[in-house]
Amino acid sequence: MTTAFFMPMKKVPTITHQQKQDTVINDKPVFYEPDELKAARAKLMAHLGQHVPNRAYVGPVRVIVKWCFPIKGKHEDGEYKTTKPDIDNSQKLLFDCMTDLRFWKDDALVVSLVAEKFWASLPGIYIKIEEL
Repeated sequence: MTTAFFMPMKKVPTITHQQKQDTVINDKPVFYEPDELKAARAKLMAHLGQHVPNRAYVGPVRVIVKWCFPIKGKHEDGEYKTTKPDIDNSQKLLFDCMTDLRFWKDDALVVSLVAEKFWASLPGIYIKIEEL
C-alpha cells in the first residue's frame, strides 16, 4: 500500500512540538501547549484528516515529507530552505497528528524518513507513505 498527497497551505506551520511550555502549579510542573501550537495542530489535523488511508499501516513504512514554504526575499522556487524551523523538529508534531488520525498504529513504524524543506511558489506539505 502507498499513500501520497499534497496539502496546499498559504502558511505552512513553523512552530514545533518542542515549543510546549511549562509552569508550576502546587509545586508540580504542568506542561501545556501555547495557542500558536494548538492552532498549528488543529490546522494539520484538518488538512491531514482529508487524506487518512482506508486502513492504517501496521508494518514498517518509509515516509517522504517535503515542506514547501512560501517564497520570501530573493529565494527561488525549489531552492532548499536553510533557515528555521529545523527539519527534525518539524516531524514530531506532524507524526503525532498522523498517529492521532490513525494513519498508522504508532509512528514507531516509520523506519525510513526522507524530509526536505524548500522555498516554493505553491506552499504546502507533500507526504508519501510506502509499506516496506
